[in-house]
Amino acid sequence: MSSVQDPVPLQPQHGASGGEFRRDMGLLSTLSLGFTYLSPLAAICALMPFALVTGGPSAIWWIAIAAVGQLLVALVFGEVVSQYPISGGLYPWSRRLWGRKYAWLAAWIYLAALIVTITSVAQFGVVFVTSFFGIEWSTTVNLVVAVALIVAGFVINIAGTRTLGTVVKVGFFAEIAGVIVYGVYLLVFERHNSPSVFFDSLGAGGDASYFSTFLLAGLTGLFLFYGFEACGDVAEEVSDPARQIPKAMYLTIVVGGGSAALGFIGFILAAPDLQSIVDGEVADPVSAILDATVGTVGTKVFLGIAITVFVACILSLQAALSRLIFSFSRDDMLPGSRWLKVVDQRSQVPRNALILCCVLPSVLCLWVYFQADSLTRITSFAVIAIYVAFQMVVLAALRQRLKGWRPAGPWNLGAAGFAVNVAALVYGVLAIILLARPGDASLGFVDRYVVLLGLGVVLVAGLVFMVLAKPYENSEGPEGDAVEVAARLRSSHRS
Repeated sequence: MSSVQDPVPLQPQHGASGGEFRRDMGLLSTLSLGFTYLSPLAAICALMPFALVTGGPSAIWWIAIAAVGQLLVALVFGEVVSQYPISGGLYPWSRRLWGRKYAWLAAWIYLAALIVTITSVAQFGVVFVTSFFGIEWSTTVNLVVAVALIVAGFVINIAGTRTLGTVVKVGFFAEIAGVIVYGVYLLVFERHNSPSVFFDSLGAGGDASYFSTFLLAGLTGLFLFYGFEACGDVAEEVSDPARQIPKAMYLTIVVGGGSAALGFIGFILAAPDLQSIVDGEVADPVSAILDATVGTVGTKVFLGIAITVFVACILSLQAALSRLIFSFSRDDMLPGSRWLKVVDQRSQVPRNALILCCVLPSVLCLWVYFQADSLTRITSFAVIAIYVAFQMVVLAALRQRLKGWRPAGPWNLGAAGFAVNVAALVYGVLAIILLARPGDASLGFVDRYVVLLGLGVVLVAGLVFMVLAKPYENSEGPEGDAVEVAARLRSSHRS
């Protein structure tokens, strides 16, 4: 199935997929998918306590830094998906930009990161479910609620792309209401602090230099700004994907970043006792700020919105992961590919891949159940793994440019493409180095280097499987053909 705009076959034509996708998603649905995956409200709820305790109010500047950096990455991705509007995102992009082995490893890393990210988001959402329903928290309750959120996302996803598009739009508007409406209200009517606090650490980091403290708070922005790539994961379910997906990616960054910044600003300036939050004396600062400003009813409404947002974020993550697994399996790259690449005839979604996207994160929730203090560590692993996978695509795109590639999709950067590609790679490498920094010297070896150890385990496992099983030999589809495809596209357009 090739793009309706593109006479050049872009997708491997071998292997029965069990059905075809329907193009039920327009620009708003595609934007909503990326936006709810990025989820600024979920980021505020999950990361504001971390940001304030680790870096103080000035940690908010990481939102601006990461937004600019990831916009560069999104610009590169937009050129790639415009030439190759194929489901699966990073896997087909890296395959067509480099080759089968390279793509297999990039997709393997990304797959592991998405599984962990789904688990992390579900875990972060538990406190809002328990607070809304007045349930006393315990490790058992935490496990049950987290798995219930994952299953809820699966049930919505399995109903089909049209249902997915409808629910993510609900999540999109819930995000807008939760972040912008509450953020503006707090900023205008409940401000207790001066904007000067955003240039003050308020003692975060203790006696350490603030530069070092500020770097530790980098997760604040780095965790927020991915999800835009999900717009490309469902390329074969989007109308006019070569034009609409790049737009959706950029809007996800701009609208998501702007609303996240507004929410952070509103909540921080409205905190009646900001110092106690920075000192780590408030377990749930979001609820504490709301209780002190909008009262019980306003807090309940916000918690309801937050639950909606977390479910929408999980189902968006599952949608992205399932399309990656489907695309991977369509080329017979995974064990059980014949089963995983089935597209349900009725709902037109990769049913079995979605089942896996529900089961694996639920199993990982058991790890968190027995290792309750591991959530921050597994979240950090997810972020660095996603950044590594992203930069593999950025590097592959730069390699093709050096070989003469001039992107030929309907949307491209023209002469500015090379400079943007280099800048995106520099940003990504610096972000990976930052995320890989060891933890506090007082920690044990494993805790200090857990992020790198986790990434190492995934890399080694992937390389061992790739060397022994040689899954890349199962596929005869095109690879490394960006220059040739661009030339054919330009020739067809001229004729």
